[in-house]
Amino acid sequence: MYKKVIKILLVLICMITIFTFSNDTSTESTKKSNKLIISVAEMFNKKELSKSEKEKYINKFVVLVRKSAHLFIYLILGILVASLLKEYNITDKRLIIYSLLFCFLYACSDEIHQLFIPGRSGEIKDILIDTIGSFIGISLYYLGRRRKHEQEKTIC
Repeated sequence: MYKKVIKILLVLICMITIFTFSNDTSTESTKKSNKLIISVAEMFNKKELSKSEKEKYINKFVVLVRKSAHLFIYLILGILVASLLKEYNITDKRLIIYSLLFCFLYACSDEIHQLFIPGRSGEIKDILIDTIGSFIGISLYYLGRRRKHEQEKTIC
């Protein structure tokens, strides 16, 4: 029982995190992405970057960072949703299909939500990236569970 509640809370926390990032205006979102890029670039360069160097790094990595963020957070959501559904004895292909459907629908709702945020837009390619991230997470979870089950069978 407690396991289910904890897993429900983890799924909700992940969804709230996604919602919170999506609720940022384009200016706020850009500032967060740029700050991350500059921080990492300065860490690797071991120095404070000039304004032109910062712009160079931002222009080079902004798309990669933003799309990777989509992929990664939905990878986490995929793992959490699959883990939660396993608690309800949903297994095999149904686990993959239901988890993926849930994540896909949440990605759609997330992009619709962004249509109402100043400067943001709903992007079909983001839904695709989110769904791919979810599929990777669900697959990792599924393969991990299968491997664990096979190891348990070998031990017995």
